Amino acid sequence: MESEDRMPLTEHLEELRWRIIKCIIAIAIGFACSYAFSKRIFEFIISPLIKVMPPGGHLIYTSLPEAFLTYLKVSFLSGFVLAVPVILYQSWKFVMPGLYENERKYVLPFVFVATIFFIVGAAFAFFVVFPFGFKFFLGFSTDKITALPSLREYLNLVTKLIIAFGITFELPVIVYFLARMGIVTYSMLARKRQYAVLVIFIVAAILTPPDVISQILLAVPLLLLYEVSVWVAYAVGKDRKG
Repeated sequence: MESEDRMPLTEHLEELRWRIIKCIIAIAIGFACSYAFSKRIFEFIISPLIKVMPPGGHLIYTSLPEAFLTYLKVSFLSGFVLAVPVILYQSWKFVMPGLYENERKYVLPFVFVATIFFIVGAAFAFFVVFPFGFKFFLGFSTDKITALPSLREYLNLVTKLIIAFGITFELPVIVYFLARMGIVTYSMLARKRQYAVLVIFIVAAILTPPDVISQILLAVPLLLLYEVSVWVAYAVGKDRKG
């Protein structure tokens, strides 16, 4: 690392502020582009629930502005997903002054691969976790108990899970670049496996709603991703030695 790249704390904070502003602008642009299609996006988002609901089932809203606010939230979620490449790029640019010259060239591969993994995580939540989870929870309905999910509660749940799965699926990407930089190694990750299992279940409990099913549905993929990350670090270590 070059000494001239070092900045005082105030400059780091100013740099962080501008990176955050650029991320917010990217989300705002994504929001504006998504709002025109908010109704179609919302119909797509509720499709996993609608498919497993009994015939005639539907969502409700209990306050007059709730439907309007729901479309705004849908547009924000879509705008955030569209802005993920920009957010990842700005994150890399913020930490780049602390990297060695040969490490800085990984910015484009990092943004591309990390975006793919985020999308895969979000898609896994949407196409695998949602149908299974919603079907399980609706299975408690009887002739005396009827599920009447509200727009607000459903969207809050979906937003939280999509972002949680998208972020957690970044684990192999993060480990790859940390291993490239020599910060983590295969032996380190293998030795800490039992602690990783504990941390994963704690993270799953924090990121998901307070029910065991959602926590397990996030924890199991995370455990698999950790194992993938261990072997990613192993492959990187062999490459560095070679």
